[in-house]
Amino acid sequence: MNKSQLIEALAKEENLPIKKAEEVVNTVFGDMEKALIKGERVEIRGLGSFKVKQYEGYKGRNPKTGEVIKVARKKLPFFKVGKELKERVDIG
Repeated sequence: MNKSQLIEALAKEENLPIKKAEEVVNTVFGDMEKALIKGERVEIRGLGSFKVKQYEGYKGRNPKTGEVIKVARKKLPFFKVGKELKERVDIG
């Protein structure tokens, strides 16, 4: 499912105009993004949690040339699946 499919499903399920459903989805995702940018953790019970992980820099290799390159430290969003979702998906 992609974002537009989620918007359509919300509109259908809640009998909303597409524009209103799009507003709701954009607001939820936007607030999650803002929280992660501030370094906060986002938890959705029954689904999982999002947080930002910091990775230290390291020396790597360019796979094409074999040249040693320096990879800078970085922060990346990380999702950890919740126990309930993990169990529901593993049923099949």
